[in-house]
Formats: sequence, C-alpha cells, structure tokens
Amino acid sequence: MKQWIAEIATETTSGIKKSVEAFYLPTAEDVRKEISKRGAYAVSIRPYERSPMERLLAKSSWWQVQLLRGIQFRSTSTSPGVAFWRLIEAETNPTRQNILAPAREALSRGLGIIDAMKALNIFDRGTLAILAASERANKIAEGIPHAIQSITDKRKNMRSIAGTMGWLGFDVITIVQAMFWGKDMVIGWFNDNKPTEPEKLAEFENVVGNLSLTWDILILIAVGMGIFMVWAITSFYLNRGKKDWPTAKIVRSIPMIGAYMRDLGFADSMMTASRMIKGTVPMNEILELSADSASVPEVAKYWEESKDDLLRGIPLGSALDREPLTRNERLELATLSDLTQVATIMESIAEMRAQNAKTKHSLILWLAFGLTGVYLAIAFGSAIFALTVMNMSIDSALGGLTGGGF
Repeated sequence: MKQWIAEIATETTSGIKKSVEAFYLPTAEDVRKEISKRGAYAVSIRPYERSPMERLLAKSSWWQVQLLRGIQFRSTSTSPGVAFWRLIEAETNPTRQNILAPAREALSRGLGIIDAMKALNIFDRGTLAILAASERANKIAEGIPHAIQSITDKRKNMRSIAGTMGWLGFDVITIVQAMFWGKDMVIGWFNDNKPTEPEKLAEFENVVGNLSLTWDILILIAVGMGIFMVWAITSFYLNRGKKDWPTAKIVRSIPMIGAYMRDLGFADSMMTASRMIKGTVPMNEILELSADSASVPEVAKYWEESKDDLLRGIPLGSALDREPLTRNERLELATLSDLTQVATIMESIAEMRAQNAKTKHSLILWLAFGLTGVYLAIAFGSAIFALTVMNMSIDSALGGLTGGGF
C-alpha cells in the first residue's frame, strides 16, 4: 500500500473541472481504476512525498506520543478505530493532515486501526508490535500506555547514541582542525629555518619529508574517520525502520559499538516482550512479534530460535535459555517455574542490559578521549622528535611559531 497524489479531470455541465486528491492504494494502476469508477479521468498520478518538515514532525517521538494519547483519550467512549477516525477528522493543521492522510484513507476503506497506523509509516516495529498484540487481545486501549513507554525508552536510547556519535564527531573535527592548523605552522617553521651546510641540509630535507608524510597520513586517517561517520549517520537516518543493511553490519562489526547496540536491542525487546506478557498476549505471538520488532539481527535470531523451540514442545524457560544471553541472565531464566514470573525476569534482564549499555557508552567516550590524546601525541611527538634529531631548540621553535612570544 502506498499514498498517491492524483490530478483528476471531471466532466460537468459547465465544462471540465480539475481537482487533486490523495489515494492510498497498492499501485498507480489501482488509482487509475478507482478514478474511472467515478466517471472521471486521471490527468497525472505520482507517489506522495512528504516535505522535510512533515518528515521531521512524523518521526518526532513527541508527536507520536501525542497521537497515541489522543486515541487513548477518545477510546474511553468508543472503539479505537472510531477514536482514530475522529482524531483525524478533528485535525486542522495542514501539515498534520498530510501526515495523517494515509491513515484516513486506510480507515475509509474499512481497514483496521493497526493497518491505519502502519500506513502512516511513522512508528517503529517495536511500537507496532505492542499495539498489534494488544489489538489481538482486544485490549488496544490498555496497550497504548505500554507503546508510549516503549517510545519514551527508545527516545532515551537514541539520545544516548546521538550523544556518543556527537562526542566522537567532536573528537574527529578537533583532530582535523588541529592537524591542518599545526602542519602548516610546524612544517612552515622548519622550512624557514633550513640549515645552510649541505650535509645538514640533506638530513633536514629527509627528516622534514618524513614528518610531512607522517602528518599527511594522520590527516588522511582523521578525514577518513569523519567521512565514515557522516556516511554512517546519514545511512542510519535514511534506513530507519529497516531490519538490516550494509552500513549497520559494518558498524556492528566494530567490537565496542556492536556490543553496545546489542545491549540496547536486548533491553528494548525484553521490555517490549514483558509489556506484551502483561497484556495477556499468547507467548508464541510474543516471541514472533519480538523477533519482528528487533532491529539487531542477533536479537531477532534469539527470539526466532526461542519460538522454534517452544513450538517443538520445549519448556519456555529452556527455550529462552540460550546465547547470546549472559550467564547471569540465563541463570535467572533457569529459575523460571511459573509463567507469571516471565515478565518480571524479562524486565530484570532489560534493566541489566540497559545498565551494560550505559557502561559501554561511558567506555566508548573514554576510549575516544584516550585515542584522541594518543593521536595528537603521535602528531606533535613526531615534530618534537624531528627537532631533537636536528639538534634544534624546542624553545626557539615555540618562539618562532608564536612570533617570538616565548
């Protein structure tokens, strides 16, 4: 299903009138058939593309929460589907009307509230999994608070990831600036203080050439890191909602970053599964929805294999007791004797994973800080080494670089 914008020509007694309407149908040909049923003609049909402002608002967790709260508030006196329809009809903001148009079209065609929410293309898999599970249990109004809490938790995780990437980006920018600024000054000073003796001049050119090459390599590494980070951030933004793609595989292959993302993935999916258990969703559906909502392949594989074992008749505790869970987490699952304990144990695992992710986040920042120091030490240490090789005074070098201020 996809949203289309069609320009329609209709014959009237006063002549041909043109209008523009939105349709939510699988293909452009389906749109053309729908228009023909009305006795009109399709002048043009194009896929609808949201404006940057609409995309920003639609992906905003704040607006998603407000939308769910609006449905929950109206569901007290009517069904969730009707509540969603009334909310859409009551919307007067043109930008929000455009965002809600696919859901409006889906509801008008008799589809359910979950299909309408999927049509919006704004909620992630985990949120939709909670809502879908609640609908199957005929308790979607009770599932909305859990979905809101899931969105809030993911927002905190995204802020944590954004903070990590922001700090790493700051490190890279600082390094590149320092190297570009330092190279011209240091190499320039060396070139302004060439020795006059032929033997020393040959040694000078060799040392300065090696120093310049070293700094060129360091600058190339820093620029390469910067380009990789920009590419990774852009790729993650453009591929939001997908389960896996090449950039994500590359990022997960980085040891500390991969473990950090896996911990966040388990924390999120375990908490989502716990909320579905509290919503009395059948366990096999919980495992299926948890696998579908997971954004990290390792996490999705864990839930899929657990579901397969459960369907083969293996007890739930044994089905869940598998890698890549840690030894302590598996020990908790081994104590499982009652289904009522599952939600509590999953919440405990989610909390442990969230704490592990927080610890790894701090380690990544400190490691980045330490590598920055090592990088700059290599850069300026090589310049000091060049000075000592050529028996030049560091004091005179500093004085020359600062215009005689020392």
